[in-house]
Amino acid sequence: MKQIKVLVVEDSLVFRELLVRGIESDPALKVVAQASNPYEARDAILKYRPDVMTLDVVMPRMDGIEFLRKLIPQYPLPAVVVSVKNRESFEALNAGAVDFVSKPNTNNPKQIEDFVKKELNIKIKIASTAKMGNLKQSRGTSSILENVEKNYGERIIAIGASTGGTEAIATVIKNFKPDIPGTVIVQHMPPGFTTMYAERLNNQSSVFVKEAQSGDIVERGKVLLAPGDLQMRLTKISGTYRVECKAGEKVSGHCPSVDVLFHSVAANAGSHGIGVLLTGMGADGAKGLLAMRRAGAETIGQDEASCVVYGMPKVAYEIGAVKYQVDINNVAPKIYNILNGR
Repeated sequence: MKQIKVLVVEDSLVFRELLVRGIESDPALKVVAQASNPYEARDAILKYRPDVMTLDVVMPRMDGIEFLRKLIPQYPLPAVVVSVKNRESFEALNAGAVDFVSKPNTNNPKQIEDFVKKELNIKIKIASTAKMGNLKQSRGTSSILENVEKNYGERIIAIGASTGGTEAIATVIKNFKPDIPGTVIVQHMPPGFTTMYAERLNNQSSVFVKEAQSGDIVERGKVLLAPGDLQMRLTKISGTYRVECKAGEKVSGHCPSVDVLFHSVAANAGSHGIGVLLTGMGADGAKGLLAMRRAGAETIGQDEASCVVYGMPKVAYEIGAVKYQVDINNVAPKIYNILNGR
């Protein structure tokens, strides 16, 4: 099997060596170069042509965010950010990084070993499959949506995504108008990042987007994003849709889990639901989307050509959960077509 070539970009020599040893403990991975700053990284990319880059955010001479913004348009290399969890790391995802992992405690050898083997190496492998041309969809696509606002009654929209989903979801949400039915979303993302991501979506769209809290009403023109460490479910009490966000075990490998959300939408919204499964690794959401379809909901899966990672929607399609398979730029128009009976 061909090894995945990795470039490690980290200014700390000690931590860089720990990363290299940990990555190379996996026979499927090979570190072909190391760099202590973006300028060394640029030269290494041109010389070694790595498949994936691990990248620190805080570095001398140029930070990782600026490096990504300059690099990705010229050389679309999948990057996994390895840094302290903060707003800067979140901005790195916005700048084109495929994924993020929090730096472990370097004084704890066991924590470092678990971090590399159970988290970093897995995300490097996932990143190596990413189609970088699909990370940055055009945001200038003209909307074909009607300008007349309507009331769609008890309809509910549920969206799930993972790797590549931050941009995919943004592509969908930017085409929502204030008349869109209440929308609930699970995006696999570390705790803390969901607040910032919701703020970003809120600032970029014409609908109200927020990180969900238990008891929030799901209503017209509002989009609720599941917190990064809680399971979110849709409930219906006295005819009113609300969300319930609680700590819980991982389901389908994740907390929050798309399957958990979709199953709750199937149970409480039935044929009023519209389920949307976007780009992501694994199978989370496939069974839940099937439950929604069996309950009478309309279901949409992102097509392979526009996915960064055609995993979750692929599994859903193969088990018969997807009724409509569409390009990411056509997801919002398709939702409105369904709402308008077309």
